[in-house]
Amino acid sequence: MEDFDRASVEAALGANDGDRLVGFFWDDPRTVRLSPGGGLYGHDQIASFRKGRDVSDIARELSEMRITAFSADFGTATCEYRRLGSGRRRPVPLGRASLRRRVPRSRSRTG
Repeated sequence: MEDFDRASVEAALGANDGDRLVGFFWDDPRTVRLSPGGGLYGHDQIASFRKGRDVSDIARELSEMRITAFSADFGTATCEYRRLGSGRRRPVPLGRASLRRRVPRSRSRTG
């Protein structure tokens, strides 16, 4: 699974780099990708979706970016996008995450 930030995901989406996009997901049958159109269950379904995706209206513009911190340890992020060709708008749940800096497992949290 590739480490990513929002800019990396947007660049991969804009280039329709399916291999990179699939690489952002845990390679496991328990992986779930939810979207307004439904869910994909398992890494294989996610990869199949990316390979067969219609990219004729892929260029998009992000707006309404919202990051809400509920505590020092937890928050959510959402945004909306508008397709530049069709003008279609959709919300995007960016997820929930720890707001604290992640420390690689090989490093001590005390040092």
